[in-house]
Amino acid sequence: MAQSDTGSEHAGRRAARLAAVQALYQMEQAGADAEAVIEEFVEHRFSLPADIPAGVPDEDFFADLVRGVPRHQVEIDRAVAGSLSANWKLQRIDSILRAILRAAAYELIGRKDVPAKVVIDEYLGIAHAFFDGDEAGFVNAVLDRLAHRKRAPEFGEAPPDGELEF
Repeated sequence: MAQSDTGSEHAGRRAARLAAVQALYQMEQAGADAEAVIEEFVEHRFSLPADIPAGVPDEDFFADLVRGVPRHQVEIDRAVAGSLSANWKLQRIDSILRAILRAAAYELIGRKDVPAKVVIDEYLGIAHAFFDGDEAGFVNAVLDRLAHRKRAPEFGEAPPDGELEF
């Protein structure tokens, strides 16, 4: 049964998103496998509340994000790249920003149980946690474009033709 992003699970999901961005960054930097990173986070980091300032993460939600991004990497990267300005390339973006955008894209495309506006707000907050400059505005713009393409009905719009889903 799908769960909504309300009530007491909200803090757990928020913490899971933050941890997932950190895990995805680690996977990209170290070439680590999703299962090894999930195990490391659950066994060593989640037991230390100081490591995750947002609280105790929802382990199932975290694992879904960390497994889902690499499993659907091609579709996610295409979707993100299609939401960038013409002169931007995904590979050119800071690796933490890439992790934020990839995790958010996975939720927008593969987690229809979470409203698009929640996804955008949550990852905008994560961008603010990592960056003090214009990066949060960049994340907001990319995710807004992506959400309007992938979740058009939530914004009262007709879905565009040929949009990828998994």
